[in-house]
Amino acid sequence: MSIQGKLKAYGKENMKSQLAVADPYTIITMLMQGALDRLARGKGCIERKDLQGKSKNLSDASAIITSLNESLDFSKGGEVISNLGGLYNYMLTRIGDATIDNIVEPLDEVIRLLLEIKSGWDSIPQAEVDKALELQAKAS
Repeated sequence: MSIQGKLKAYGKENMKSQLAVADPYTIITMLMQGALDRLARGKGCIERKDLQGKSKNLSDASAIITSLNESLDFSKGGEVISNLGGLYNYMLTRIGDATIDNIVEPLDEVIRLLLEIKSGWDSIPQAEVDKALELQAKAS
């Protein structure tokens, strides 16, 4: 196995280890960052005309955004969660547009939207995160 292959395998195992001990807040943060990373790579692949890389990265980004959408609790979140679900669905449509048309502009839009969501998520005070995790643990 090449050094690059070994590094990739180590990265996957490291990610699995982090996920095994992560709380839901951290998992969502990691998913958002993973989607952003794959969108950026997909954009680079379009610019380089690397169709295989584009397909892999944008497919991965779509799968992550789908997971984020599926993690939403529509029964508790009201209008905010409904709007966020609609935004995730819009992002998936725009990734599809970029994939079909081989253009980066839709990806720029998705990256901007996801960065805005992640910024809001990252600004949640740690005390509120801890309180929500405590309530979740009690409910289990």
